[in-house]
Amino acid sequence: MFDPNIPATNAEATSAMFRGQFQGLKALIDAVSGVTGAVVDSVTTLPSGSQATVNVSVAGTVLHLSFGIPAGTQGQAGQNGQGGAQGPPFANAVVDAVNTLNPGEPATVEVSFDGTNVHFTIGIPQGAMGATGDQGPGGEISQVDLSNAITDVLVQTSGNSNGVSTLGLAVSDPPSQGELQAVADKLDELITALRRP
Repeated sequence: MFDPNIPATNAEATSAMFRGQFQGLKALIDAVSGVTGAVVDSVTTLPSGSQATVNVSVAGTVLHLSFGIPAGTQGQAGQNGQGGAQGPPFANAVVDAVNTLNPGEPATVEVSFDGTNVHFTIGIPQGAMGATGDQGPGGEISQVDLSNAITDVLVQTSGNSNGVSTLGLAVSDPPSQGELQAVADKLDELITALRRP
């Protein structure tokens, strides 16, 4: 039979105990006329040492059950496992990248191991911009320096091509050797005028 006082407080919960309670509940359900089914609405874990609970209600033709089952007591801590085997030695240290960070950011180092090489990615913040220095005195240039500079520029410029006249040639079809020679002569004249002295 179902006994709402089982299990007692701090009693050891056994499968036989719960089986007896469930069978008692089933017998009660079977004895109730008009109940066509049973639904477990919830199963709540109670603190260790609490008394197990069962709440029963009927909604229409359905029996609703809510169980509270206490947690077991804390077990003893297990023993520490044995140490693992010695890992493989690494062959090289490789710097994959050195990144410039913004001023004021903390420096970073990311490390990874691919089984052979240790890889580093380093982030180094750049220094903050220094204060602007005082402006120096304004420079001065004399008329002689200006004239010499202009003369130097003129000396390094190409000769004046305005002195080369246009060809003004009507070319026949096909062009004659004389017409082609006239074009070549005028091209030589232009090249000579454009050469630097």
